[in-house]
Amino acid sequence: MKQIQMTQNPSFSLISTNKIIQMNDVWTSYDSKSFALEGINLSIDRGTNYAIVGQSGSGKSTLLKLMNGMMIPSKGTIKIDYVTPNMNDKKFKKMMHSIGYIPQNLGLVKNIPVIENILIGALPRLNTIQSLLKKFPEHEIKEAQRIISLVGLTGKEDRKVYMLSGGEKRRVAIARALMQKPTILLADEIVSELDHVTAREIMNLIADAQKRMNLTAIMVHHDMQLALEYANRVAVIKEGHKILEIGVEGETIVDFQTGDMNTEEIMEMYNDDSEK
Repeated sequence: MKQIQMTQNPSFSLISTNKIIQMNDVWTSYDSKSFALEGINLSIDRGTNYAIVGQSGSGKSTLLKLMNGMMIPSKGTIKIDYVTPNMNDKKFKKMMHSIGYIPQNLGLVKNIPVIENILIGALPRLNTIQSLLKKFPEHEIKEAQRIISLVGLTGKEDRKVYMLSGGEKRRVAIARALMQKPTILLADEIVSELDHVTAREIMNLIADAQKRMNLTAIMVHHDMQLALEYANRVAVIKEGHKILEIGVEGETIVDFQTGDMNTEEIMEMYNDDSEK
């Protein structure tokens, strides 16, 4: 076999992979007595839109918390771009700004204006003095204004968040996450409690931002139809287990996990669960 010799100072950079998030046999618990997630295997391609669907209490939000380092698995391994997510780890702390996280409650500061909420996403790029005084450079303010236009909030920069509608608040939360200049966007039930028209406006906004910025978007949903409409792949979580991974190819729902279920069986199974 021919050997390839490598120079001492190779010109190539670190190995990259299409798989930006990888989970292998992940189990996790909140109380050390029962498991919120059991044996999760999950692989997400870079630059795609991935949805996690399931009923309340199924473990969907827990998956996002594992991805952004808010929780550590009881066993199994998680890699985000080859780095293990853990807020106490220096290597992960350096890359935390590249993960935009939108929690269910949005995490906005309700009594300050829209633009100030959005500029919070730029704080990791400021020096200590700038950060303490919240003194943002002019180029960061211009970037915030550009993102305000991108998410459709032009003219509302100075309006306090508590004065906004539900859909507008979600736009602010998305804008703040985009201000981080992330490579991964995690969104937990961001369209819940919205009417169908507003929900699709928000989903279109995220889909557009994902393409513009080459983001990997990972979104928790309870609406299977909406998830299938926007996501490249959909993981179905039930009682802490990943029971399906599906996607749409043409007009067919494809089962990537077991390969032995047709479209009708998949939708019927989910609809049955939704009625419980």
